[in-house]
Amino acid sequence: MSYGAVHRRVLAGEARAWALEALAAVDAVARPARVAAVRHPLGFVCLPLERDGGDGVCLHLWSTSLAPAESTTSQIHCHSWDLVSHVLYGQVRNVHAVVSDAGPDATHRVFEVVSGADGDRISPTPRTVRHATGLVEVFGPGETYTLPADRFHSSVVPEGGEAATIALGRGRPGSRDLSLGPLGVGTHHVARQPLDPEETALAVRLIAAHLT
Repeated sequence: MSYGAVHRRVLAGEARAWALEALAAVDAVARPARVAAVRHPLGFVCLPLERDGGDGVCLHLWSTSLAPAESTTSQIHCHSWDLVSHVLYGQVRNVHAVVSDAGPDATHRVFEVVSGADGDRISPTPRTVRHATGLVEVFGPGETYTLPADRFHSSVVPEGGEAATIALGRGRPGSRDLSLGPLGVGTHHVARQPLDPEETALAVRLIAAHLT
């Protein structure tokens, strides 16, 4: 289930088959510790399946059947890693943000997000900015898109919509995870919000049901 192996299967048109195999292997009800599913502040449920150094493989699920996490900053962020995202079902909009430095008329501050085993440490940087909506890309089932590290964007699913993606990340040295947030927010810590075994099993069933 390595990054390279999954990427090759996505490129070969075998993403759905791989996802079903991965979901079957999770066996969430019998062995919930096999996957530490969490509610992500960006609005989806993340099922992390592989982490090897700077490489990661996850399934991302947007569903009204599972309560979302609260965000302390905003949905506009950039990764420290290059993203390859394959849409298994539903519609995902990759909304690019045009971010420009601003002084007294700034609307947001840039925050650095440092992730650890117990959650995320979110720290304000000196940089204050304004932003505007840039290119909006729309992707549907079977489509794959890429996003280099250091690009501000948001991933948007239509309200009430159901969607799932395979997310492949490859770390880029020197890059940071950043998010735009309110000007006056200080340093704080956001704990992980794990799904319980029943919720994890529900997430697995929801994805599998759309793929079979």
